[in-house]
Amino acid sequence: MDALKIFERVMDDEANAIKDAKRSIESDKDIYLKIVNKISNLSGHLIFMGVGKSGHIGEKLAATFSSTGTPSFFVHATEAMHGDLGMITKSDLVVMISNSGETKEALAPISAIHKIGTEVIGITKKLDSNLAKISDFVLIVPVDGEADKFNLAPTKSSTAVLAVGDSLAITVSELNSFKEKDFAMFHPGGALGKKLFDDGLVEG
Repeated sequence: MDALKIFERVMDDEANAIKDAKRSIESDKDIYLKIVNKISNLSGHLIFMGVGKSGHIGEKLAATFSSTGTPSFFVHATEAMHGDLGMITKSDLVVMISNSGETKEALAPISAIHKIGTEVIGITKKLDSNLAKISDFVLIVPVDGEADKFNLAPTKSSTAVLAVGDSLAITVSELNSFKEKDFAMFHPGGALGKKLFDDGLVEG
């Protein structure tokens, strides 16, 4: 078995998954723009939720939004059912990520979230999924399988959602005129922080 061929196949598969996600967004621009507008004018927090690999992607996206000007954090969907719903208010906006749109742990908190008065953006691959049906807004990220030979390991699906989420974060950031000096304020540490200090964007 040629290791390089496997590597190239997986890279191509994941790149194509992002292209498919881009085409899906382009085919339903109105919902994308509604979501952008909703996040841009949010008075509360943007809260990402999910379980498993979708949860890991949600954690990363919460960090990206926070660092680019949109206060955000992650709540594990299972923990939400055991008290963490108290972190959510009606001024917030929840983003629930589930590739299948049928994960029980992801669906379980949504009724309670709605009772709080909070709207939900569902990110899933299936428009006819239960997540899509009970969400206030739905972003469809279509995926025709995963990159491993068993079609099981979240790879293409998680990459596509990550790319869509990153694109949302940067879109909102630029529309809200997030400046380099604002970015600098949120990144005072590490090599990036040192560069920002050296460039005079962060005061010592």
